[in-house]
Amino acid sequence: MPELPEVETIARILRQGTPDQPAILGHLIQSAELFWDRTLAEPALSEFKARLPNQAITAIRRRGKFLLLHLTRDWLLFHLRMSGDLLVKSAGSPPEKHDRLILGLDGSIQLVFNDTRKFGRVWLVDDPQHVLGTLGPEPLDESLTAESLFQRLHATSRQLKPLLLDQTFLAGLGNIYVDEALNLAKLHPLNHANRLTPEQASQLLNAIRLVLRDGIARNGASIDWVYRGGEFQNYFRVYQRTGEPCPACGTPIERITVGQRGTHFCPYCQPLP
Repeated sequence: MPELPEVETIARILRQGTPDQPAILGHLIQSAELFWDRTLAEPALSEFKARLPNQAITAIRRRGKFLLLHLTRDWLLFHLRMSGDLLVKSAGSPPEKHDRLILGLDGSIQLVFNDTRKFGRVWLVDDPQHVLGTLGPEPLDESLTAESLFQRLHATSRQLKPLLLDQTFLAGLGNIYVDEALNLAKLHPLNHANRLTPEQASQLLNAIRLVLRDGIARNGASIDWVYRGGEFQNYFRVYQRTGEPCPACGTPIERITVGQRGTHFCPYCQPLP
């Protein structure tokens, strides 16, 4: 599933463009064609097609794992879920098998939402908080301090791994970056949040930011979905490295299931208290 670094990379590509595809910032939406009804979360398709045309894309942002296109009057939100991707193609390019939504833009280009597993969703709303209101703080936001994270951790007795995956606690983290951050912070995924010391909370916040910034710098990770171009998978410390040596101590990486999610850690560097 695309996590914060992957969504941030897609937002950057859509803003700035690449040698392979133009930027869409500033372009005018002219038409919308939906190929899978459930892709559109809201509004109704008739209203969606009526409201979108002649709105310009004025800004492209990320919030948690959501991609936000600020339009002239509305906000267009995408959640890529397991396999969603956004591509810019030439106008008139024939729809491919897994294309779910195509937005025709001026300049003879189109924005294509491709989603193999059909879990991705799109919203057209006048206020993004209608969809994003329950999200927790952004882990890269400097207003999130080690002290405030410590207070949030001590408000619950939940285990660290499922807590950090909870988007209402912190926005944007997923399985990859939680495993990587917990390893870097030397914290066991089953450790209880309210047992962390202030020093451990600070180490955790620093580790989260380090792995996220590294992921963004490497254009995210390209594994088990259609996302393209990332290199962070070549620098994993523990994720999907079961049985391989820990880069810090050489102990074989172990895999357990926590909250129905595969979880990777070093039993020596991350002992369970």
